[in-house]
Amino acid sequence: MQVSLSPSTGNAASSATASDIAKLQKQLKSLVEELKSVATSDMEAKAKKERVKLLQAQIQMVQAQISAIQRARQQAQQEVQSRKAEAASPQRRATEPQTSRPGSQLDTLA
Repeated sequence: MQVSLSPSTGNAASSATASDIAKLQKQLKSLVEELKSVATSDMEAKAKKERVKLLQAQIQMVQAQISAIQRARQQAQQEVQSRKAEAASPQRRATEPQTSRPGSQLDTLA
């Protein structure tokens, strides 16, 4: 799942990713409950082992999806902060005294 946030749609995308994470967490909870029920079921040992293996793989996949969404959201937030810092940077330079002009650091003793 590819998730990207742009500054103009940051809030909408953020709530969408929060919604996606909530759905995945609900799915994760359901898988964990199913795993618990399989552990206490009276299934044949081989079938139980295969079902547990399948559920564990599904749980790992859901956890990976949640992590990917969280990483994408964090990267997008960092990009927005970086852009804000870059946008503020020229303003700071314009207000700072310019002491680094050529010749401004020369001694003028004659």
